[in-house]
Amino acid sequence: MTVRSQGGMDRTRLAPGENAAAHDGFMNAPVVLQAAASPVSPALVLRPWRMEDVAALVEVSRDPALRQWANSVVDDDADGARWVQAQQQGWAAGNRFGFAVLETQPGSVREQLLGNVVLKEVAAGKPAAEVGYWTAAHARGRGVASRALEALTNWAFDTFKADGLERLELLHQVDNLASCRVAQKSRYNFNTTLPAAPPAFPRDGHLHTRRTSA
Repeated sequence: MTVRSQGGMDRTRLAPGENAAAHDGFMNAPVVLQAAASPVSPALVLRPWRMEDVAALVEVSRDPALRQWANSVVDDDADGARWVQAQQQGWAAGNRFGFAVLETQPGSVREQLLGNVVLKEVAAGKPAAEVGYWTAAHARGRGVASRALEALTNWAFDTFKADGLERLELLHQVDNLASCRVAQKSRYNFNTTLPAAPPAFPRDGHLHTRRTSA
């Protein structure tokens, strides 16, 4: 499932200049991030995608609004498994870090899938990387995307600033107003309008950026 402001399935190999040390560390100790509860939503847990998430991924992918922005869709368990495997390959390569966004209701041990956030195009010595996100229909309007994005942003700068990361970029189609609101709420300032690039990006897009000093 690929959206202009979200994660797709790009490179999976560790290219020259990418962060081999970070790659080894992530494989030894999986990253788990947290976002505090809000007045309308429990605390969030962000962790790498697992194959056990496939069924929930297929279910949330039936949402027409989510499919509107996707240029690769998840229709069944086979699609879902391939998508999750692509996220896992990104972690193994050390250049793409996708997190399932989950919450646990009070009194329950079962996690509910709320969305996805991703950090991609990461390489040692490269000043910029890209972030993306999507939110399941049942989780919208509760600040899930902005809280998850903030957790991802802080982790990205904490982890990769020493390797030269100076800014994060966020792209979305101009008519994706909800994504634009998330970007602004998360202090990703509007930078410029990018021309359409069909077929993947049939409409113009907004580029937002956030720097380490934000």
